Amino acid sequence: MPTDTPPERATLARVAADAGVSVSSVSKVLNGQAGVSERTRVRVESLLREHRYHRRGRPETAAPLIELVFTEIDSAWAIEIIGGVERTARQNGMSVVLTVSGDRHAPGADWITGVLRRRPAGVILVFSDLPADSKRRLRSRNIPFVIVDPAGDPAEDVPSVGSANWSGGYQATQHLIGLGHRDIAIITGPRDMLCSTARLSGYRAALESAGIPPRPDYEAIGEFRRDDGVVRGRELLALTPRPTAIFAGSDLQALGVYEAARASAVTIPEQLSVVGYDDLDVASWAGPALTTIRQPLAEMAEQATKLVIRLRTEPDGDTPRVELATRLVVRGSTQAPLPPSGREEVVRGADDGTGERNR
Repeated sequence: MPTDTPPERATLARVAADAGVSVSSVSKVLNGQAGVSERTRVRVESLLREHRYHRRGRPETAAPLIELVFTEIDSAWAIEIIGGVERTARQNGMSVVLTVSGDRHAPGADWITGVLRRRPAGVILVFSDLPADSKRRLRSRNIPFVIVDPAGDPAEDVPSVGSANWSGGYQATQHLIGLGHRDIAIITGPRDMLCSTARLSGYRAALESAGIPPRPDYEAIGEFRRDDGVVRGRELLALTPRPTAIFAGSDLQALGVYEAARASAVTIPEQLSVVGYDDLDVASWAGPALTTIRQPLAEMAEQATKLVIRLRTEPDGDTPRVELATRLVVRGSTQAPLPPSGREEVVRGADDGTGERNR
């Protein structure tokens, strides 16, 4: 009569024999080391799972670490994420390892080898998704992972924490429409980032709901950086008719628009209203203080950390998808548009950059 008896747990030598490789090769796979072909690694990991292998005398314990992986960290946006992860990890008796690797789509190929050696309690990534091989190797070591603020649409089996980007784009544009603006331009992020397309979609929906025809030349594509705000801002301000408002896809882009406006002798908010996105500290320091959409970056990081810790003890639960709300923060960079005659008066009285008023 058949039974449900699980397969006998194997020794390292048994796994090596079944895989047709040396014990040394199995050990390299087990410890995340290089020097093993991908085909061999897949076969060995499959046998390790099948035989429920564990090291005798060495229980599979994780280091009290959360590994946080970025593509780049030289921005106020990244600092907000780092701070949220660090605070929550510390409250749970853990430390944080910070890794910079890959591009916005996935970490570099060599990252997975290092993380398997470190055996953290969990991994938080700021990427679109993880390659299938990386997911499989993390799961084979019982290392949970979560993507925070995903740049793309993660696979269904990837836990993630993000924010309501469509709603944020809609709120920003609706605020400007409510002030009386109709010539509203937008500077978005890269087309291959989900947050960019979602914010652009929210912008378009707000225009449509107000009966404002969209203008393709009012939609500029850039990166979420200040320099892109300068370049795209100058391009938009050179259009006829010139937009009376610009919704920038990030606070840093918005600060670039401020510089473009100064170079074009356009005053904010009298001639140009500007809305940013993120609500970084620099938004309230700008002159005038920047109206923006608050993306709860620190809270997103905290939620991702709590989630990855929970997944450590509940690995077989549902795949969570968390989306936090955004909200409009109104400051001094937006106001009702002036009538055409009033705009001309502001131009004639604009500061020429030397401290004198143009006559």
